[in-house]
Amino acid sequence: MNAEDHEILEVVDKEGNVLGLAARSVLHADPSLIHRVVHVLVFNDNGELLLQRRSMNKDVAPGMWDTSVGGHISPGEDPPAAARREMREELGIEGPDELEFLYTYLFTNHRESELVSTFRYICNSGFSINRDEIDEVRYWSLDEIRKGLGCNLFSRHFEQEIRTYLGIY
Repeated sequence: MNAEDHEILEVVDKEGNVLGLAARSVLHADPSLIHRVVHVLVFNDNGELLLQRRSMNKDVAPGMWDTSVGGHISPGEDPPAAARREMREELGIEGPDELEFLYTYLFTNHRESELVSTFRYICNSGFSINRDEIDEVRYWSLDEIRKGLGCNLFSRHFEQEIRTYLGIY
């Protein structure tokens, strides 16, 4: 077990009401328990979406292209604060005021269930990536992303995220 496995997170219902606390390792092994996460879709002025290639050291979707920014919401933290914290930790983006809330959805797979709050942010440069979590970042056109769906380029989580964003079901 690594330090992340001992991280304590809130267990919530489908509406986000807190039911209790559990270790990340427990939440990532029981899809009947829902925990909260944030995603930030970082676009540039050309409408291209920044994606991150997850570190090969990650326990979920190593080496896969994934959402611009994503992470767990800490106990007592609100989604916008978590989004800003994750932007700082993953990409070195400090305190953006221009976060736009997009939607919330439930992501479930054989391992876990997450209540995802998604935001949008416009940024053209100035990244300082966290090499412990991310191997590389690059902007993708939405056409490139559409063509890559189902081709084992993207994490399953990102595939659901982008389908939600684009209205493809």
